[in-house]
Amino acid sequence: MRLQFPNQSRSYSQSHHRIQFWGHDSAMEVSFYLEPDALAQIDPGGGLDEAAALQAFDANRARIERAAERVYSRHAHGSYLLTADDL
Repeated sequence: MRLQFPNQSRSYSQSHHRIQFWGHDSAMEVSFYLEPDALAQIDPGGGLDEAAALQAFDANRARIERAAERVYSRHAHGSYLLTADDL
């Protein structure tokens, strides 16, 4: 089943400087965590604070979701860490 992203919510972890978002297939909810190195690749001039990270995520959501789909299609798990290499 194809991974979908009907829920546009995302959250920022202050302690890990990463963003969590969710995808769904027909059977389960899948958590994704976008690591700081991936955020830096997306927006090299941006900061790691919450506002800058969420802005970079929102501006690049389609690209990030495509990367999440690729990673998920290789091995279906309940959660994933997305790094710069995944983008």
